[in-house]
Amino acid sequence: MFIGEYQHTLDEKGRLAIPAKFRALLKSGGVVTKGLDNCLFLYTKKEWATIATRLATLPFNKANDRALARHFLAGAMDLDFDTQGRINLPEYLRQFANLKKKVIVAGLYNRLEIWNETAWQAYKQKMEKESNTIAEALEGVVLDK
Repeated sequence: MFIGEYQHTLDEKGRLAIPAKFRALLKSGGVVTKGLDNCLFLYTKKEWATIATRLATLPFNKANDRALARHFLAGAMDLDFDTQGRINLPEYLRQFANLKKKVIVAGLYNRLEIWNETAWQAYKQKMEKESNTIAEALEGVVLDK
């Protein structure tokens, strides 16, 4: 499982070192795609296959379903690691997530999210202030059992 928050640096060629503890989970490669909240989602190939299948079965006669499928599927790219444990993020994905030099790699159980550091800090600060309200609104989500 992917958990934790890590600060990393994107090099001038768009390469990003994935935290060593996550590389074993991604040993057979991964898929990176446009995410939500202007970050990137990085999945194992196995997890991506499940998600892609769900997206491919959305009804194409509904505009929102088509839009969501296009966002994730057309934005996706297979990834492999170089010998130093880095992935190469394509320019269109770096632009989408406004990735500059400093990035955050956040583990969210079944995926990694890759964020612009400034955007992550702003998002995190906002969510931390609203966490009690959000938890109250999410009836049925049990964190204490």
